[in-house]
Amino acid sequence: MAAATSRTGGLSVVTTEQGLPTSVRIEPAELHKDPAILAGEVLRLCRQAAMRAGVARREELRAAGVGADIIEQMNLPRPDDLARAEYEDDSVAGEPGSWMRSI
Repeated sequence: MAAATSRTGGLSVVTTEQGLPTSVRIEPAELHKDPAILAGEVLRLCRQAAMRAGVARREELRAAGVGADIIEQMNLPRPDDLARAEYEDDSVAGEPGSWMRSI
């Protein structure tokens, strides 16, 4: 299991290693967002949590003495893959979904 939380802390998910959510927490303030945007953020966090689980699994296997060539064949993400994905997610998450605002 792995977890991911939005930058604001209003959304958090816990997923399996495959990214399937087992727990989703949504703060009431997040419910004012467009449903498609909210769903996209939940999916993004699920992918991020799955990638974290993959990085952790890679480290566990390495610590257990599994050969690097076998780990490479498993296509598990590396820490720099996770960092790059988080950076890209943060840049996208900071963009407004719409320039319109409620009055």
